[in-house]
Amino acid sequence: MPYAIDFGTSNTVITRWNAVTQQPETLAIPGISQRLAQNPSLIPSLLYAENAAQGKVTIGQEVRDRGLDISQDSRFFRNFKRGIGTEVQGFLPELDGQVIRFEQVGEWYLTQIINQLKTTDPEIAESIVFTVPVDSFEAYRLWLGQICESLDINQVRMIDEPTAAALGYGFVDRQTLLVVDFGGGTLDLSIVQTNVNQSAKPTGFILKWGQKSFKEQSGQQAKTARVIAKAGQNLGGSDLDNWLVDHFVNTQGFTATPLISRLAERLKIQLSLFTEAQEVFFDDERFESYDLSLTRSQFEQILSDRGFFTKLDESMEQVLQQARRQGLAVSDIDAVLLVGGTVQIPAVQNWVKQYFDERLIRCEKPFEAIAQGALQLSQGIELKDFLYHGYGIRYWDRRQNRHNWHPLIKAGQPYPMENPVELVLGASLESQPSIELIVGELGAETVQTEVYFDGDRLVTRNVSSSQTQVQALNDKDGSRSIAELDPPGSPGSDRIKVQFMVDRDRFLRITVEDLLTARTLVEDQAVVQLS
Repeated sequence: MPYAIDFGTSNTVITRWNAVTQQPETLAIPGISQRLAQNPSLIPSLLYAENAAQGKVTIGQEVRDRGLDISQDSRFFRNFKRGIGTEVQGFLPELDGQVIRFEQVGEWYLTQIINQLKTTDPEIAESIVFTVPVDSFEAYRLWLGQICESLDINQVRMIDEPTAAALGYGFVDRQTLLVVDFGGGTLDLSIVQTNVNQSAKPTGFILKWGQKSFKEQSGQQAKTARVIAKAGQNLGGSDLDNWLVDHFVNTQGFTATPLISRLAERLKIQLSLFTEAQEVFFDDERFESYDLSLTRSQFEQILSDRGFFTKLDESMEQVLQQARRQGLAVSDIDAVLLVGGTVQIPAVQNWVKQYFDERLIRCEKPFEAIAQGALQLSQGIELKDFLYHGYGIRYWDRRQNRHNWHPLIKAGQPYPMENPVELVLGASLESQPSIELIVGELGAETVQTEVYFDGDRLVTRNVSSSQTQVQALNDKDGSRSIAELDPPGSPGSDRIKVQFMVDRDRFLRITVEDLLTARTLVEDQAVVQLS
């Protein structure tokens, strides 16, 4: 039975396909899922490390039930998804003699969830679809694949969260959709076209594949979802919580603590329903009381002061500009789908209405649409997508006296690629035994994301930079060499020709030909194996 997991910064949602009803169903896991009437199936993305050396942890709602989320304890983790696959600046916690990276926290969290699911349904090991943010680097996807490898999951697939949301709302019949996915950690906008294409070949991003695809098993016609444009930034509900904490620190003299963060989050949620909100808490250990109140207009003023709406406009303009290059106008968009907890904020909904007719806007499935849509990959939906990041190789820039990056495959390239990109290289040393290349995944050229600690808070910020943000894919011992030269190379002439391409499963592959000996040294080899 296929499962889908939408691992979010604030909450996680799990769905599975019900073979009887032929519909997705959202699961609640006893003990770790919320018991609130309005959102009964959300699993808070919280973790408390009881014993790091033994991997003994408490996750989800149980963390809140035991009050572990309001104490100032380095064993408590929230928003840890933001630190996965990034270089975190500053102090990393050390527990039980181990320095704890956020990849480890995320692995503990997902492993606990999957193992609990296995106790009730061993078939979860057959197939899982994970959702990923638009602006996620290869390192994040690699991390997810490695977890599933260790848990012996037979079939693993990934899908961008906004694309999954479009499918989750049931738009699969020649529609052009804008998805605004605004969760706890990221804002992702994506324009997606869904249609039926009888000649479509499977082009979904498959990390690990078992015996046969759904299409081969069932003989059903594949449906396709084509991503036209997408934009993303590290801005989410957790940032808004931090801004509210800062407000109460500055206006009421509170100290920024996990307790104040929790109360601020509750106020934010209340203000989506009411124009005024109040949270009162009495600490019976310290005999201190906390009384926090806020109006919706005050909240919106805080957002405005932080440049919140300017940031939203920047992302909207970016995605609409990409669409215009594809010949699409705003009037061509058939529906606007809002997903993620932050879209429930009235100011966010009003911002969307500045761009689109209210009749086009849908917001009835803010939490479940992504996970339910991801299940469609197991039911005959295939994706046609493009690369959000480009690929390049590192070289020595003599003018600036430092390493730089030469782009090979540009962002926006559809995949699988029809024609490879060629590069001719020569030896740089006498009797050179091999050719080395460091391949990188290129991010934004003008904005760089920094993940760092502010007190006990893990936050992100965008900093201006004239350099391209890069994640090297093979910069470690044993991975840089792409071809052995026999006979050894000499400077002064071209020696090898390298062809780069991206396949239907989103792997960067290379073919290397020795121009001196006319031999093929490497043929169609993946630079990055994600499983």
